[in-house]
Amino acid sequence: MKSLKIRLELNNKQKTLALKHAGVARHAYNWGLDVCNKAFENKEKRPTGIDLHKKLVAEVKSKYDWYYEVSKCAPQQALRDLDTGFQRFFKKVSKYPKFKKKGRKDSFYLEGNIEVKKNRIKLPHFGWIKLSEKIKDVKNIKNVSISRQADFWFVSFKMEHQTQKIRFKKHSFVGVDLGIKTLATLSNGMTFENRRPYKIYKRKLKIEQRKLSKKFQKGKKEQSKNYYKQQKIVAKLHYKIACIREDALHKLTSYLSKNHEKIAIEDLNVKGMSKNHKLSSAILDGGFYEFRRQLTYKCEWYGSKLVVVNRFFASSKICSNCGHKKENLTLKDRVYHCEKCGLRIDRDLNASVNLAKQVVS
Repeated sequence: MKSLKIRLELNNKQKTLALKHAGVARHAYNWGLDVCNKAFENKEKRPTGIDLHKKLVAEVKSKYDWYYEVSKCAPQQALRDLDTGFQRFFKKVSKYPKFKKKGRKDSFYLEGNIEVKKNRIKLPHFGWIKLSEKIKDVKNIKNVSISRQADFWFVSFKMEHQTQKIRFKKHSFVGVDLGIKTLATLSNGMTFENRRPYKIYKRKLKIEQRKLSKKFQKGKKEQSKNYYKQQKIVAKLHYKIACIREDALHKLTSYLSKNHEKIAIEDLNVKGMSKNHKLSSAILDGGFYEFRRQLTYKCEWYGSKLVVVNRFFASSKICSNCGHKKENLTLKDRVYHCEKCGLRIDRDLNASVNLAKQVVS
């Protein structure tokens, strides 16, 4: 199965309907969380998603008529998500569920008669909606998720996908070293530029956020129209930064998985690395965790093998020529100079060659 996420071109009527669905889903989620919290306070058993839905129909729907203006799937799925959130919390996978806020990660779920034709999609309650791009006619779509990001609405759904495994590839193996100066350095000497979108737009983002803070009025629940206009400007700038980063990572991971049989990467401790306040911004701007996530599933698609080298392997300190380990290597040393064999090589290239050797050995 393959997931698709495409931007929707909604008209004003459809935007209003989407906001209603997101509002009902958020209300049902917050109501369910409040019920669960009270159950914990009274030392009672936590109600399941099914129990919450029965209670919602009996007590809440009859009280609020606007629940009947949207699809019943939106509140149902919101309560299922809440139930999943509690299950993940008790398994110590995620944190305790929090109340949702209006305008933050708005989303809802739909199921029913769904069709896709070229650049249009038919959804229950919405009818035909224009898509931002053309896709092949997809059949047997059972459900979709609608989400909002920076005042743009997106539809996500799963479709059947036949893996296009490439048998004959240009290169047998490669080592990949991720860095700040360059996003990726390959063992064959090829480098990929680190576009650093956050660093480029940092000043502009700071100016727009300052404008937003000046428009905020303390003590008022509803802010002015200019505040919400400025809020959209800031959100769109954040979205632009994320898109630039994601585009660079998709191009890199697609190239690696399509052209190499074996790919060696290092098991980076991104969470630990980001605690360094001097480098945290640059590390997170590179999207190292997203790189590994994309490369993992793309290797399965195109028939490549991903080798993850132990994070304690000193790829930067070991000489790729003679194997001598240099203990006094610092982050400032961008050129690796081996005192034993006299090799002078770029630090990142030396690390990628050592990672590639882990595939061969």
